[in-house]
This record gives sequence, C-alpha cells and structure tokens, in this order.
Amino acid sequence: MFSRLREDISCVFERDPAARSTWEVLTCYPGFHALTLHRVSHWLWSARLRWMARFLSHFTRWITGIEIHPGATIGRRVFIDHGMGVVIGETAVIEDECTLYHGVTLGGTSWNKGKRHPTLQRGVVIGAGAKVLGPIVLGPGAKVGSNAVVVRDVPAGATAVGIPARIVEDHHEIDREVKAGQMGFSAYAVTRNEDDPLAQAIHGLLNHAVETDRRIEALLKTMERSGVSLEDDVATADKFDPNYLSKIVD
Repeated sequence: MFSRLREDISCVFERDPAARSTWEVLTCYPGFHALTLHRVSHWLWSARLRWMARFLSHFTRWITGIEIHPGATIGRRVFIDHGMGVVIGETAVIEDECTLYHGVTLGGTSWNKGKRHPTLQRGVVIGAGAKVLGPIVLGPGAKVGSNAVVVRDVPAGATAVGIPARIVEDHHEIDREVKAGQMGFSAYAVTRNEDDPLAQAIHGLLNHAVETDRRIEALLKTMERSGVSLEDDVATADKFDPNYLSKIVD
C-alpha cells in the first residue's frame, strides 16, 4: 500500500511542474485523493460489498469532483491532473502510466451488460475535455487531443483529434509530438491540427502568402541579375511575417 502511495506521489512530481512538496500533493491534489479512495472502493466491489463500494465512490465524487465507478480497473502510476468533471465508467480499464486531464469522460455507448467502456493501454494521454466512448482500445502511448470525441480504436503511439476524432497523419505534426515527448511531456495532448475551420482557413492563407513571397523574391532577384532597375519602394518593401499571424491564430 505504501509503495503504491509513493509511486502516485512521484508520478505527480514527474508530470506536474506546479507540485512543490509531498505535503502539498497529499493534501491538495484531488486526482491523488480520488485514485487512493478508488482502490478501497474497488476492493469493496471485488468483495461483493457493492453498496459500500458505491457509497464510497459517491463520497469521493462529492469531495473531489471526480467520478470513478468502483468496478473500473486502474493500474499503477496513473495521474489525473486537476480532475474536475472526470467520469470513468464501470468496465473501463486504465493501464499503468496513463494521464487524464479535467473533463475527461471514459463512457459507454450501450445499456447492455458486459464490456461497454474504453480500455487505455500503457502510457495513454487524454487531453482536457475529451470523450472516449464505447468498448474501444487506445494503444500504448496513444494521445487524444483536448475536446476530441473518440469512438474508434486508436493505434499505439497515434494522436487522435477532432469531432469525431481522426488520426493525425501529417508527418510534421507527428515529428512535433515526438520532439515534445523527448523534451519531457506533451501536456494536454494538444495539437495544432484541430478541426477549427477558421484556424485551418487562416493557416491555409498563411501558407499561400509565404509561398507567394518566395516567388516574388525569386522574380526580383532574376530581374536584378538581368539588369532591370527597380524602384526603391519595390526593392525594400516589408516582407510578410507569417509568425506574427500564427501567434494570433494559435
């Protein structure tokens, strides 16, 4: 029991730079409280003391804002950051090293008995507000972007974003996620490749403007090499700054 507590405390320090002391984690982290009490309620559930298990999980929801059904199976070193609004269903399975942010739902899509909630394999990260629904499987190291709605399996190491969620296949986006992982931790599993039509339209315009600038600059250089005299305002005109607009969009 104490070894599990030490593991839970250490994983908070690994994944939350705001954590300052062990005492702070023990007293001020609702995700830590919810997972610790869930172990007790899950033991009661397994011992067929179902009402006591449900009552303890209800009490845990009341004091933490995190609702975990006592039947859910949760592994080691799982981290729930902030936690308010997290809902984990009865047949959900969360393996070791997973991370969930606030507002995450691991829900069912059927009223039938049996397996009806997701399985999160080792190292899965679920971004804030995401909904993972049905008896689907998220492979090891998979990531789900904030506010995504996932209703299909996600392969190992893939990133799913959007409503309904799709797998990110852009190589530049994948490289960015890999680099973020190498630097430490890709918090919130956020990607720039969200399904916001306004952001996508503006990014498309930015890409077109950059390419147009490149072509104009190439034409000006060709004209200069050919001996064509250019007016000062043409030769020294300010260049388009895509980085500034990208910051506004992001």
